Amino acid sequence: MARTRDSDACPGALQVHRAADGALARIRLPGGALTAAQLAALARVSSEHGSATLELTARGNLQVRGITDVAAAAQAIARAGLLPSETHERVRNIVASPLSGRAGGNADVRPWVAELDAAICAEPGLTGLGGRFWFGLDDGRGDVSGLCADVGVHAFPEGCALLLAGRDTGVRLSADEVVETLVVIATRFAATRGTAWRIKELDDIASLLPGVELGAAPFPAVTRAPVGWINQDRPGSEGRVALGAAVPLGVLPARVAEYLAAIEAPVVITPWRSVLVCDLDEAVADVALRVLAPLGLVFDENSPWLNVSACTGSPGCAHAAADVRADAARALDADSGVHRHFVGCDRACGSPLAGEVLLATGDGYRQLRGDRQRGQAGRSGSPPKP
Repeated sequence: MARTRDSDACPGALQVHRAADGALARIRLPGGALTAAQLAALARVSSEHGSATLELTARGNLQVRGITDVAAAAQAIARAGLLPSETHERVRNIVASPLSGRAGGNADVRPWVAELDAAICAEPGLTGLGGRFWFGLDDGRGDVSGLCADVGVHAFPEGCALLLAGRDTGVRLSADEVVETLVVIATRFAATRGTAWRIKELDDIASLLPGVELGAAPFPAVTRAPVGWINQDRPGSEGRVALGAAVPLGVLPARVAEYLAAIEAPVVITPWRSVLVCDLDEAVADVALRVLAPLGLVFDENSPWLNVSACTGSPGCAHAAADVRADAARALDADSGVHRHFVGCDRACGSPLAGEVLLATGDGYRQLRGDRQRGQAGRSGSPPKP
């Protein structure tokens, strides 16, 4: 069902959201990628103009809360090279398999990220796309496809499947067709969406591709981040290491971000609110691990922190009935195999597609959604065959 709101309230770096704790800016990071210098710049923005924390989002973006000088923050973000287009900055929502080109997968989708970002910014018809619409680029491991992007591709050993709302369209694309096809569909949606902001809100999703039958089921949902010591094995990346760190409840202190930036290595923010520090030699990775773990980053794949998440909650959100982050931290359960997401109101912001969603009532919590996809919330699933 389409939204009834006519205006797009999704925040960006220029159009901020006025939250209960001050202005909130969301910085789009296509593919979740940013340089060490860019991460350091955002840490400074947060320390000098905000809450001294960075929030990781479910689309691999970063947020700064409590901003006191919106113009100064935007200028610093632009100077860092994170604001290439003022007209398109909120629609640069591209999620890609975070380890693509470094470990596993059928293809390196990173070149598509850069090409797609440039193509989005160059298309005038996409300025009204909406800040919640997003593109997914899955390198074949089945992580991003399970997040149900509005439009995306899933790389098989031979060709790419075109997806709408996480479902296979049956259309197969060559590598050269990926970017153009995604932009065409997004532009078509922007021109015909009515009051819908997401493809899943359309009454007839297949109208975007006349004659196409969507697959009966979406790809399996994934809720767990890649964490720990990850050996890079893709061509050109062999012998290097990526460190995967879960960020408890997606809140990264600016001081810890500065330590991450000091490693001077490429960083990827994942849609599971974790961080990858990539292309390290083993000696540097070993030192980094010893420094970062005591700062609160989680490198243990068995940690209960990987099974819990939360919306902002109070006091940051005026709609919330409780401080859900504090409650989630108190409710850690090492034996739980089910992901639990705590929310402060029935909007249920940031809810993953699998696991339990627990709604604050003012007098405890009630289950808003059960674990309907039990057994499909691991690191990977078996994707549909081409």
